[in-house]
Amino acid sequence: MQATQTAVAVPAAGAGKLIKIFVFATICVLAAELIGIVNVPMGGAYKVVLLPLLWALLIAAAWGMASKALPGPLKVTNDLQALSAAVLQPALLLFVAKLGVLVGGNLPKILSAGWALVFQEFGHFFGTMVFGLPVALLLGIKREAIGATFSVGREPSLAIIGEKYGMASPEGRGVLAEYMTGTIFGAVFIAIFASLITSLGIFHPQALAMGAGVGSGSMMAAASGAIAAQQSPEVAKEVAAFAAASNLITTTIGTYFTLFLSLPFTVWAYGKLEPILGRGREVKVETVTTEVSHEPAVKLNFIELLVVWVVAGAMSLIGNYLVYKTAPDAASIAGLGIMIGAVILGHGIYLLTRRVVPAVVWVSVVAMALTYPSTPFAADVAALTGKINFLAMTAPMLAFAGLSIAKDVPVFRSLGWRIVLVSLMANAGTFLGATIIAQFFMHPV
Repeated sequence: MQATQTAVAVPAAGAGKLIKIFVFATICVLAAELIGIVNVPMGGAYKVVLLPLLWALLIAAAWGMASKALPGPLKVTNDLQALSAAVLQPALLLFVAKLGVLVGGNLPKILSAGWALVFQEFGHFFGTMVFGLPVALLLGIKREAIGATFSVGREPSLAIIGEKYGMASPEGRGVLAEYMTGTIFGAVFIAIFASLITSLGIFHPQALAMGAGVGSGSMMAAASGAIAAQQSPEVAKEVAAFAAASNLITTTIGTYFTLFLSLPFTVWAYGKLEPILGRGREVKVETVTTEVSHEPAVKLNFIELLVVWVVAGAMSLIGNYLVYKTAPDAASIAGLGIMIGAVILGHGIYLLTRRVVPAVVWVSVVAMALTYPSTPFAADVAALTGKINFLAMTAPMLAFAGLSIAKDVPVFRSLGWRIVLVSLMANAGTFLGATIIAQFFMHPV
């Protein structure tokens, strides 16, 4: 489980493989957009809204996992899966730019949320433990529960647990379970869960949007999309803006919050609750020997990054036409160009500042500045970028995510259903915890 210290050459992407990934992802997006939005009644007024972004993820994941049975040209091989994972990160920056221009125009309204936006972050970081830890202990899981429930288990959480306990430890197996669950099922689960909670009609859309900012780009896109689908067009834009603002806060302060607050608190809570809820129960969690996240990432040069942004944008225009009936025209193409420009500028600042602050932060800042009300050309930029529905930009991102999933399935299977269930509870907890706190500060009882 521990990372080796030997130097390994980082492979380049290669034009042929890159084209193949783009073709596969485009097919998945087209199929998803043609399926469109599906409403699933859950009894009474409750429903789950299944969006094209969800179909794109599921179709791409199924394609990858079925690859062994497919003829050669249709296989999503391990190197293509790794490349798709590498493409996902820069592609998400384009989605971040879209959210940034929405945030900029709504920044006065977002700031007016005041304490709701500040304190909802406690829900994100403690909700995982509150909802996940008791379930873990009742199922007989021991110290694996700490790693699985102290956060949503993204890459920084792996690093924190790896440094403090080692990835071969029970805590390491727990955070790995949360990471794998989030990678494979996170976006699907949070989209369905957020849709169902939204349909209850008991939370304000802005509170739900803040709950969607869980610190994962793909999960935030899935949750905010599910929430926005049940709102009017104007409110849907607010949902995207508030979700992006919350996600930015979670991303920037998340590492410090989990290290100094939520992890120590989860360790303390485990010590208090385990003798009460876990007495007489013991479930053996299998040791995972497969390396995760230690293999060298595929390296994309600037030209390849630019191609990723252009192709992901073109795929978004296709979805914008098929689902939201806005044909590509000069205005929408200009809007896409503005967002790509914001990504390039933000990425450039990220490189110039020696990667100290994540690129997502710089891209967000640049995009927000373009539409901030005091900016002279803000209205024009907002009008042009507004031609592209933010939901249309989520399907390409999740198609890339889906194509990269199959390589992680063997590790996921070895983790056991109990700890996977706990991980899903933690994901539900981070969303619901932040939503409840935001609702309270917006509409105190």
